[in-house]
Amino acid sequence: MEPVTATERSRYLLCERKSVFLLLMAVSGMMGAYTFTLRGGAFCNAQTANIVIMSIAFGQGRWKDGLYFLIPITAYFLGSFISEILPSPVKRLGFLRWDTYLIGIEMLTLFGIGFLPLTVPHQIVQVLVNFIASMQYNTFRQAEGIPMATTFCTNHVRQLGIAVAKAFHKKDKAALERGCTHLKMLISFFLGGVVLSFAGKFLLEKAIWLALIPLGIIFAALVHADLTVEHGELDRKPCGH
Repeated sequence: MEPVTATERSRYLLCERKSVFLLLMAVSGMMGAYTFTLRGGAFCNAQTANIVIMSIAFGQGRWKDGLYFLIPITAYFLGSFISEILPSPVKRLGFLRWDTYLIGIEMLTLFGIGFLPLTVPHQIVQVLVNFIASMQYNTFRQAEGIPMATTFCTNHVRQLGIAVAKAFHKKDKAALERGCTHLKMLISFFLGGVVLSFAGKFLLEKAIWLALIPLGIIFAALVHADLTVEHGELDRKPCGH
């Protein structure tokens, strides 16, 4: 695959730009660090761990403990379900893209979470993060034609390994460039986690408000694009949908 040129890049919507995905990865790193360090030691950006823990609980006969995990799994399911259903009615409004509304929903949710003291049951915050992480994952699917997840790192690590192998064995420069994109996503996620973990010691439950900075940048850029240069393309679907 040939590298994406500036002309080809201009064909992508703003919500598909790599810069947007880098900021989303930083936000996800913050959410992951926040729920793990301050909200019950859980990772809420994906559901593999919850399903594994639920299966272990069932296998050990701890049915009540295992059944609890149906709550976060259901929240994640509903996030993907709603984010798949809403784009069509939102499109008919002819005002902003669904992607833009979603970022606004994330900002409001994280802003509200920052008001919940650490004495509140952690499960409330975990379910809220499960929900918005699922919607983000399902909405932002490709960065300039490259399929990727914005809420966890497994596939980025895998794709980086593939890219390095192709570059080493086949001298594939395009694969190396693609691998660099995945590496940047990993670094962004990592830095988001570092910043939140450090700030959490001082800001406590309000540390999640730091995620509003990258989200605010994305939201302002998307609103501007939707109302100006991309307003005539509100019916256009991002790649991968």
